[in-house]
Amino acid sequence: MVLCLSVLLLLPLAIGLGLVIKSSDLWLTHALGSLIFSQDWSPSESQFGFWPFILSSLWVTVVALIISMPLCLLAAIFLTQFAPTWMLKVMRPVIDILAGIPSVVYGVWGVLVIVPLVADIIAPMFHNESLGYSILAGALVLSVMSIPYILNMILEVFRQVPVELGEASLSLGATKWETIKYVFLRKGATGIISAYGLGFSKALGETIAVMMVIGNVVQVPASVFDAGYPLPALVANNYGEMMSIPTYDSALMFGSLLLFIIIITINVIFRYIIYKSEAI
Repeated sequence: MVLCLSVLLLLPLAIGLGLVIKSSDLWLTHALGSLIFSQDWSPSESQFGFWPFILSSLWVTVVALIISMPLCLLAAIFLTQFAPTWMLKVMRPVIDILAGIPSVVYGVWGVLVIVPLVADIIAPMFHNESLGYSILAGALVLSVMSIPYILNMILEVFRQVPVELGEASLSLGATKWETIKYVFLRKGATGIISAYGLGFSKALGETIAVMMVIGNVVQVPASVFDAGYPLPALVANNYGEMMSIPTYDSALMFGSLLLFIIIITINVIFRYIIYKSEAI
């Protein structure tokens, strides 16, 4: 048991240390500020600016969760508080099936359905021109992929709230919505925040499906209709290629290190929010 716990504790440190060592050829010869905040990406000229990739990753993840988080919460409230029992029993395996679909299948669906939807319908509605391969297309695909993952966790959070608390609230004259707001949401607040935090981390690291629909253009996106190039797609597209360029391998490892640091930071922030909410 102690050995297993030690492995779990040491594994993130080992991953981080490995990425630091493998990327050292880059960060020892380039200023960290220029690596992180520069927009210039030209490996053949030894220019490695990761700012477009960082912003693309954050853009697509934040937009995806803005779409999926309220849908997941409302769906969980409906399934646990209003829907008949049989509906929840039917939806559980459906949600599990959606969670188990390979990301490449979601990517193909995104290319066939979401990209034309963005190009032909959504972008013109907002007086924009887009080829469809964009931040919005990646976010829509990513939101659909995130929904079963986040929804399952929120359903489990609501299941852990004692039924007696809800019954007591109703017996004291509270309405159904008041009971949901002051009993289920308040009691399950930390679990819901955890679900959103884990969903954010999972979405941020998603690669194949997003890579297929986001355009993979090295630029700082100005809107959701612009193409982007997230960090996971950068590594997946280029690792093993162009290794003749000096420090290119280290640059890709540095991109992985940045992604690792961002995910760790996001998790720490969500843990702090949970700690503060528990203290209230």
